[in-house]
Amino acid sequence: QVQLVESGGGLVQAGGSLRLSCAASGRTFSSYGMGWFRQAPGKEREFVAAITYSSGSTYYADSVKGRFTISRDNAKNTVYLQMVRLKPEDTAVYYCAADPGFRLLLSPQDYHYWGQGTQVTVSS
Repeated sequence: QVQLVESGGGLVQAGGSLRLSCAASGRTFSSYGMGWFRQAPGKEREFVAAITYSSGSTYYADSVKGRFTISRDNAKNTVYLQMVRLKPEDTAVYYCAADPGFRLLLSPQDYHYWGQGTQVTVSS
């Protein structure tokens, strides 16, 4: 069982930066694949970024590639999403997700564990 708690969301102007954090409970965090998703009002939850347990592989949605960076610190049981050059269309609730295993997981259905979400609002 893994519990996830996101933080770091907020209001930022277009072009600004934010870093989201996701703190995980449990001693087996290092064996979990992790992902970030987002959901804007009236839209489906969409994939943002994923990272394997060892940080050996990462994958990004085309819409954030080159602007967002996912990373993890297994010693701190934390995964991060660094976001730069933010755009108004990045406005959404951002969710952290985890699932045991060693693959990159890109679909919400792949993940068993979810955080409560953190709001990111980018003003124009």
